[in-house]
Amino acid sequence: MNDLKDLYFLPAPRSVRRDEDLCILPARTSIILHASEAGAIFPIAQRLQHALLDQAAVTAEIRASGAGLASDEFGIQLVLDPQQEGHEQGYQLQVTSKAITLTARTPVGLFYAVCTLIQLLQQCGRVLPCLEILDWPDVLARGVMLDISRDKVPTMETLFQLIDLLASWKINQFQLYTEHTFAYRAHQEVWGKSSPMTGEEILELDAYCRERFVELVPNQNTFGHMKRWLIHPTYAHLAETSGSFPVPWGTLEGPFSLAPVQPGSLALVEELLSELLPHFASRVVNIGCDETFDVGHGQSQEACQERGLDQVYLEYVLKIRDIAQRQGRTVQFWSDILNDYPELFKELPRDMIALEWGYEDNHPFAERSEHLAASGMSFYVCPGTSSWNSLAGRIDNALGNLRSAAEAARTYGASGYLNTDWGDNGHWQPLPISYPGYAAGAAYSWCLASNSDSDIPALTGRYAFQDEQGEMGQLIARLGNVYQLFEIIHNSTPHFWALHRPLAQVKEDPLFPLQTFIQADEQLLEIERELVSIRLQSPEAALIVQEYELVCRLMHHASLRVQLAHDSTNADLLERARKDVQSLLGDFRQVWLARNREGGLADSIAPLEKMLTEEYR
Repeated sequence: MNDLKDLYFLPAPRSVRRDEDLCILPARTSIILHASEAGAIFPIAQRLQHALLDQAAVTAEIRASGAGLASDEFGIQLVLDPQQEGHEQGYQLQVTSKAITLTARTPVGLFYAVCTLIQLLQQCGRVLPCLEILDWPDVLARGVMLDISRDKVPTMETLFQLIDLLASWKINQFQLYTEHTFAYRAHQEVWGKSSPMTGEEILELDAYCRERFVELVPNQNTFGHMKRWLIHPTYAHLAETSGSFPVPWGTLEGPFSLAPVQPGSLALVEELLSELLPHFASRVVNIGCDETFDVGHGQSQEACQERGLDQVYLEYVLKIRDIAQRQGRTVQFWSDILNDYPELFKELPRDMIALEWGYEDNHPFAERSEHLAASGMSFYVCPGTSSWNSLAGRIDNALGNLRSAAEAARTYGASGYLNTDWGDNGHWQPLPISYPGYAAGAAYSWCLASNSDSDIPALTGRYAFQDEQGEMGQLIARLGNVYQLFEIIHNSTPHFWALHRPLAQVKEDPLFPLQTFIQADEQLLEIERELVSIRLQSPEAALIVQEYELVCRLMHHASLRVQLAHDSTNADLLERARKDVQSLLGDFRQVWLARNREGGLADSIAPLEKMLTEEYR
């Protein structure tokens, strides 16, 4: 039963029962730890102690006790009871007029109970409704994967802030998608200009995550998406091909994948994993292996003709699995290639974890999950934030995609839910554009039944931006659904491509209808007028507004390019475009550097600079 009324939680608990009484917190109280080893839950108590002071001006002393409260004593009790029945991540939160009691089998359950209580304090201050919450997750592993290879590598401060946000929403796994952005000691020519993560930084981040019950899972692609390595002469001989090869959306130019028949490919992978993995406490590693469409078009062509592309692919992946297993790791791998050979799932070792990914709201998660479950494979569902290739996001598509993944996970027993946030084509979306996707994934994967109808934009505004009036949530939804004015295209928006394709293509392609762009401009102007008047309580309020303003400006420039494409001799339009992109260059750099390292910026900003040098002269 959910009796939330005017209470808002992210994620919404599974069961809430309220009564008419109120709990009025005293100005001074105690947090009492009931555990055989109180030190194990002391950091959790400290988290609550800080929140009581910040949100309710209540000073709380932490102490351990083997006895209950005295009859005349108010207190907040954290009870760790390993003998309690229920889910290992579950908890009970009871608020009465005489006490607040949080009970769980494990420390992580108590951590989640405290997260829920903190959200209650944020809404109610010192006067709390009396209630009882029983809660536990649908899916055991609930993760977020952030792309740090195309092209943003966040600062450590950004990563710490993001982990804090995700942990407060009960996310318990985090991955940094890596191609070339770890500082491997012998491979500086690959990462030299990318401001990579160092080993020391990974160790620090791993410790930070563990304190918040988040597993930092290493993620290093080991097969496809290796262009950043293979473009260098040192590694060129490992490429499957340097020529063109077909992909489902057209043609790509190599190099792209490591050649599975080249012994040096596995030697490189073993070297990389041997250096990378000791920095992580996790016993899991994501080895990638997705979208290897060039395999069979180069060095492995003869082997694929003799044994079959599926067997060549599978043999290589299993050898990587053996490398990881020798280092005490279980592998996750993207399952898209083997989806074309579904019978092979039954041949895979049972310790491998298949990652079923798809990013449209009609992706067949149910069908694919049913097959994986029938094969006996352990698997994750992997939807996405729908933010990349979009500028402003695709809110409704994201919600549909994330919800259907959660439905499949719950129905077919997925062991995990990994919400992916990619950075294709320069990672032009600012980080807050992904927040609604993070929020939806956290809510749906925790308990779909109590969260499926949640107002995700409003909750994002409240808990990511500290927007108590609800205005930012409405703005997020409107801006993130501008894409719906246009014909829906796969995994992207027309505004994004209008900035990345030459003017000659923009003119000829029906993807860019001029009148629709003008209509979108009118909506953007209205959103911008409201944006400047919003008063956020977040300490990052000014930056958040600046990021959303940049998104709107980029979308306006996309519209200007469409107009210029249809009126290329208009000198006034050309001058406007030139001046606008000159201004955008400075703002783009400033917003980028507010959360991210400088490495990758030159590659990301290149399309804007190209407009000046080649199109707006």
